[in-house]
Amino acid sequence: QVQLVESGGGLVQAGDSLRLSCVASGRSFSRLALGWFRQAPGKERECVAAIMWSGSSTYYAGSVKGRFTISRDNAKNTVYLQMNSLKPEDTAVYYCAADAAVYFRPTGPYDYWGQGTQVTVSS
Repeated sequence: QVQLVESGGGLVQAGDSLRLSCVASGRSFSRLALGWFRQAPGKERECVAAIMWSGSSTYYAGSVKGRFTISRDNAKNTVYLQMNSLKPEDTAVYYCAADAAVYFRPTGPYDYWGQGTQVTVSS
């Protein structure tokens, strides 16, 4: 089992930056692929970024490429999502997820999920 706890969400203005963090406990963190998903009201959940267990490969949705950066610190059991140049359309609940598969499958399915953190971007 893996427990995931996100933090760092909040209310910001368009153009601002936020950094989300997700701390994992339980199963060996360094063997997990990690992803950040988001879900806005009335919309389907989408994968915005993912990172391989080694950090050597990453994935970004087209809507965030060039603005968001995913990274991980295996020593701290933490994955980050640096979000720059935020837009109102980035408003959503952001979820951290972990995948124990041996191969990298960025958009899932994922095995473990956090409870989510709200990000609201005002215009």
